[in-house]
Amino acid sequence: MKEVTKEVYLKWYEDMLLWRKFEDKLAALYIQQKVRGFLHLYNGQEAVLAGALHAMDLTKDKMITAYRNHVQPIGMGVDPRRVMAELLGKATGTSKGMGGSMHIFSKEHRFYGGHGIVGGQIPVGAGLAFADKYFETGGVTMTYFGDGAARQGSLHEAFNMAMLWKLPVVFIVENNGYAMGTSVERTANHTDIWKLGLGYEMPCGPVDGMNPVKVAEAMHEAIERARRGDGPTFLEMKTYRYRGHSMSDAQLYRSKDEVEEYKKIDPITQVLDVIMDQKYATEEEIEVIDQRVKDLVDECVKFAEESPYPDLQQLYDVVYAQEDYPFTPHKL
Repeated sequence: MKEVTKEVYLKWYEDMLLWRKFEDKLAALYIQQKVRGFLHLYNGQEAVLAGALHAMDLTKDKMITAYRNHVQPIGMGVDPRRVMAELLGKATGTSKGMGGSMHIFSKEHRFYGGHGIVGGQIPVGAGLAFADKYFETGGVTMTYFGDGAARQGSLHEAFNMAMLWKLPVVFIVENNGYAMGTSVERTANHTDIWKLGLGYEMPCGPVDGMNPVKVAEAMHEAIERARRGDGPTFLEMKTYRYRGHSMSDAQLYRSKDEVEEYKKIDPITQVLDVIMDQKYATEEEIEVIDQRVKDLVDECVKFAEESPYPDLQQLYDVVYAQEDYPFTPHKL
């Protein structure tokens, strides 16, 4: 695995802080009704993404996830201004304002969504991995889903085919404890979700999803296994979300004290503690990073708010063209 250096820790801190502040700003914009529909925030789970990106080869590896999907494309290289614009439904967004919160997408950066159907992305991730194997690209697909989606039948079908064909895919369940609002303990007779892989003789195991180093180590091993042709891995990232399932979640299923306990192992705080303990940066240098993040988030909001809404013509441009039907010519 690539060494976890001073530069990596500083990048992790800045990236995770950006993702956290980006989501915080979205929460505020949602309350102002500038973001419509559903809004699912990633606060608390940032180490899962930071560790994975350290282990991935972003020139060929892919990622697919569910609808808690705003910051992953930013980590993959998508301009955060375009992500913000998409959330505000603007024409400058990643899908020209027509995807919204749950459907961020970037073929250019190999981020394939953003899926609203619970568990729907699991077999699609296996399909992306099949393409990589078929075309011999050397790429590996990271297929993410939540603990609630782990109860979907599509998971078992995808696991079976992935093992049968030795597909280059890493299946990752981000177990934040509560799915949409029901604890893991109440949805099955087992709480170790990673053990589902044992039924398919798939390499599997639990990972501390609040620590980016632990995540990077596990992801590196899984990715290398897939890349050399030995097939998939199933990892259970033990993590926690500080906000509700969505902005409409009253969170009656847990106490505020529980949330505060998990904030004691906040991944951003953990990384910052290492930076300060190892003297990787001074307090003044951290303040510079904090201000840079704040300025970037403000720039994203400004860009999104000043961008135009899609033209009505776009409704016709994003459907299939029919050559002998001249009444709605495409302009895109």
